[in-house]
Amino acid sequence: MTGVSAYTDLLYEERDGIATITINRPEKLNAFRGKTCDELIDALNRAAWNAQIGVIVLTGAGTRAFCTGGDQSAHDGGYDGRGTVGLPMEALHAIIRVAPKPVIAKVRGYAIGGGNVLATLCDLTIAAESAQFGQVGPKVGSVDPGFGTAYLARAVGEKKAREIWYLCRRYDAAEAATMGLVNKVVPDDQLDAEVETWCREIMDRSPTAIAIAKRSFNADSDSIAGIGALGMQALKLYYETEESKEGVRAFNEKRKPQFRKYAK
Repeated sequence: MTGVSAYTDLLYEERDGIATITINRPEKLNAFRGKTCDELIDALNRAAWNAQIGVIVLTGAGTRAFCTGGDQSAHDGGYDGRGTVGLPMEALHAIIRVAPKPVIAKVRGYAIGGGNVLATLCDLTIAAESAQFGQVGPKVGSVDPGFGTAYLARAVGEKKAREIWYLCRRYDAAEAATMGLVNKVVPDDQLDAEVETWCREIMDRSPTAIAIAKRSFNADSDSIAGIGALGMQALKLYYETEESKEGVRAFNEKRKPQFRKYAK
C-alpha cells in the first residue's frame, strides 16, 4: 500500500499503481451532494497526475449501489454546492475524461441517474450481476443535458439512449452489456478479482500509448462539453420552475409526481 487518505464522503486508496476512489455514502445509496462532487474532483485530480498511478477505479461503498446520482434531499431548486446547478458536474465529468489514464467503473447494485452517467463516462465499466442501470431524470424533474445524453447515445445508439431517458426503466447488468454500456459482467463475489485483473493488464501496457489513445478517443466527442455547458444553463432555469420542484417533492414524499399540472 502506497497511500491512504481520508475524505468525508469518499474513501481513497493507492496500492501498487492502482488508485481506488469509493463513494462512501451507503446510507444514501451513494448519492452525491456538493461536497461529494468536490471530493471526487480532488481525488481524481490527485490520481490523474500521479505518475505512479496507472489506472483509477471508481466504485461505491457497500453492496446496494455504485451511485444513484444527485442527493434529492439536498435539492430544492438547486443543489447544495457550487456550479451552475449547485453541483460541479461539468468539472467532475471533465476530470474523468482529462485524466491521462483509464478510469474503470466497478459497479455493484444501482448505477442510476447521475450514477449511470458516471459509469457511462468511465473508460471501462465492469459490473456485478447485481448491477442495475438507468436514468430517472424525467421522473424527478431533472435531466443531464450533456454527456449523460449525447455521449450515452454514442455508447448505446440513439434509439436506445432515447428509450433510457424517455421511459426511465432499469436495465440489469446483462442487458447493459448487450447494449454496450458495460464491458463485462461477473458474479458479485468475483467483481473485485475481475477488476484487479483488468487493472494489472493495463499496468503492463505503455502509459504514454494509453494516454494518447484516450485523448484520441475523447477528441471525437469533446464538443459535447460545450453542448453540456449550454444545457446546464437551461437546467438551472428549469430547476426554478414548479414543474421541476414537483419532481423533488414527490420523490421525498414517496408519491407519483403530477408534472403536467405545472407544465407551461
